[in-house]
Amino acid sequence: MSAVAALAIFLVAFFFIATEKADKVKVVLIAAGLMTVLGLIPGADVFFSEHEGIDWNVIFLLLGMMIIVGIIKQTGVFDYLAIWAAKRSQGRPYRLMVMLMAITAVASPFLDNVTTIMLVAPVTVMVCDRLRMPAQPYLIAEVLASNIGGAATLIGDPPNIIIGSRAGLTFNDFLVHMAPVVVVIFVVFVLLTRVLFRRSFHYDAEHAAEVMTLDERRAITDPRLLARCLLVLGGVITGFGLHAVAHVEPSIVALLGAGVMLLVSRADVSEVLREVEWPTLVFFMGLFVMVGGLVHTGVITAVGTWALDALGDDYFVAATALLFGSGVLGAFFDNIPYVATTAPIVEGVVAQAPDPQTGQALWWAFALGADFGGNGTAVAASANVVALGIAARTGHKITFWQFTRYGAVVTAFSTLMAWGYVWLRYFA
Repeated sequence: MSAVAALAIFLVAFFFIATEKADKVKVVLIAAGLMTVLGLIPGADVFFSEHEGIDWNVIFLLLGMMIIVGIIKQTGVFDYLAIWAAKRSQGRPYRLMVMLMAITAVASPFLDNVTTIMLVAPVTVMVCDRLRMPAQPYLIAEVLASNIGGAATLIGDPPNIIIGSRAGLTFNDFLVHMAPVVVVIFVVFVLLTRVLFRRSFHYDAEHAAEVMTLDERRAITDPRLLARCLLVLGGVITGFGLHAVAHVEPSIVALLGAGVMLLVSRADVSEVLREVEWPTLVFFMGLFVMVGGLVHTGVITAVGTWALDALGDDYFVAATALLFGSGVLGAFFDNIPYVATTAPIVEGVVAQAPDPQTGQALWWAFALGADFGGNGTAVAASANVVALGIAARTGHKITFWQFTRYGAVVTAFSTLMAWGYVWLRYFA
């Protein structure tokens, strides 16, 4: 009965989020409150459970990076990059989109997706404002590119870190097994955007000419502050890269970097905190509790166990189910808690595999499905939610369905290509 109640609350909340009939922050707070009041998730677990409550690593990573971005913004570097990108693309919409997507996809395997989006999205908004173009298509394309590119490495996407830890897979394992298919899928995705966003590519020669006359160097308002900020940001990025070696959570690195940047910049703390996307952070907290209710009542575990038990001993079918199932479920339940919950089930199936190669094939199918499923809906991955928050704050609101109609297409072709890759590499 508790499982039915948890599922009903989740589905009703998701309906209101998807249809935007009510503010999404209000919806998740009410849903999270009902989950707790009805005992569908213990109150203590909401704040202290690693797998069933709020993922504070994600929350504090976002908070730290929002503070860092807020301070860097004061130097004018985002306006500099916006003018530079506009001039290099000569104001051509598709050329600009490819450039921004390439930057995002190359950065995502080495930074986490959220960090990449938080650094690239402000530049995107500014360059689109300069060229008098709608920013929504470019932001959506960047998020999709980030989720694809982040799948290439252990540290590029939070679900990969969870899978790597559970399966004992290293950074090099991900690079060898995931990077090749990610590169191919990204190239196809770049070509696909030409069709997906074709109605948004409007070239304005007059505005493009105006931008070409600008000197991007004049956009830097405080070179000394910029130098200090870039030094701290470099340290933060290095800390992210050393996560597996130093065993320091990215959230701690981000918070430490935010504190150091506040110190060296001598910025007004209250002014910087106004740059933080507080509604986005609250939305994440509520969403984690909603999913935690499904986890605690056994809904997700029951679905995963039933699906895998129905597959029997056919491991190719199991890999197929993991890939497509993760792509679908990860799109609706946020791929971080989904992976954390499903990983133990996959580990049990892998333990029964006839050989190590088959077992690894199951892990890679799981990882590919979860990563690409992050593009499925507007709430499927942390980067999606962050991008929508930035878009709304800068006057370029992206609706749930506006994002999802593109994300669903990209998820479908990505998982199909990934399925072909898994079959050719491990089962053909």
